[in-house]
Amino acid sequence: MLSNSILSNRRSLLGALVSFILFLSACAGPQKLVETGDYDHAISILVKNLSGKKKKKAEYVQALEIAFEKATERDMRAADRLKEENRAENWDNVLDIYRRIRNRQELIEPLLPLVDKNGIKAEFRFVKVDGLEKEARENAANYLYERGLSLLEQAKGGDKNAARKAYSSFEQISQYYTDYRERQTLMRQARVLGTTHVLMTVENNAPVVLPEAFERELTSMGVRDLNDKWTTFYAKKPEDIEIDYRVIMRITNIDHTPSFVKEREYEDVKEIEDGFEYVLDQNGNVLRDTAGNDIKVPRKILVRANVLESYQHKAAKVTGRLEFYDHHRRELIDSQPVSAEAIFENYASTFRGDRRALSEETCRRIGNRPVPFPSEEGLLLSAAERLKPVVKDRISRSRVII
Repeated sequence: MLSNSILSNRRSLLGALVSFILFLSACAGPQKLVETGDYDHAISILVKNLSGKKKKKAEYVQALEIAFEKATERDMRAADRLKEENRAENWDNVLDIYRRIRNRQELIEPLLPLVDKNGIKAEFRFVKVDGLEKEARENAANYLYERGLSLLEQAKGGDKNAARKAYSSFEQISQYYTDYRERQTLMRQARVLGTTHVLMTVENNAPVVLPEAFERELTSMGVRDLNDKWTTFYAKKPEDIEIDYRVIMRITNIDHTPSFVKEREYEDVKEIEDGFEYVLDQNGNVLRDTAGNDIKVPRKILVRANVLESYQHKAAKVTGRLEFYDHHRRELIDSQPVSAEAIFENYASTFRGDRRALSEETCRRIGNRPVPFPSEEGLLLSAAERLKPVVKDRISRSRVII
């Protein structure tokens, strides 16, 4: 009993010590943050500690006064310095400062009037930020607007990158105003001037005539899937839009593997369990285990099956190059090899012997019958279908050049 009592006292002392340390940390923390200039962090902690308390600790109230005054002075000086630089791009930062001042004042406002437990009332000098925010917001929006107009003029000379920057500039105005002058109209202009138009075509340079369905299959690959915010692809040349780039899928060779049938005969052999047999002693008597039961072991036998397999094969391979042209300069800017192959295979097998000997692979082929070979045109269309995702992937990875 004595040892339990001592242990309990030690735990109580340890708990009291931890609570005391936490109490000291809570008291010293905000003041320390004020001393190091971390005013907003200090204000957040102090407001939390003072909220809902009937008796406000004097040291907390005083620390809050000091932190608030210093934070406000620091921010107002920073805003004034930025305004004195007379640079239009500074207005966004100025607005951020005024918003920070507003948020800080709104954090403290619910505590007012703030009186400590000694009856001393805290004083906080609030800044009238409504007008300051309005001025900064108007100037920040105007800067983006004028910048967008300047970039749009460059875009009219053919600079698509300038058009995209203009679009971004007009778009950013929405963080200040939902509706601002003719912003939406200017964004539409920037979108038109900044969009790259790409024509995707197929050309046959192979020494064979391709079926019409082959080109239709390739050009029906759904080029719209390749579109992004600033790039539009076309399978046919648009009438009223100037093309910036051409992507040509140039077919250079078509290979056909003739139809052939190959037959082979082989044997599947497998060791399997087929019943059981008794274990005998030297005298030919059945051995028994400690429980008196006869000892038996699985009987293993070899089973065999003769397999006759017929293998059919036919293939078509399309080879070419994916070429990227700058349409304005009539210049080849990139060329990449591409290819796709369509293969027809069919296995048909029969067997004589024990089915249990057949391997899993043979079992899958047993019962299949020889089938008619596909036409060369049919295989070419299959190759075209396989070529489409290859082409689309190459184009997607070539965004940097178009």
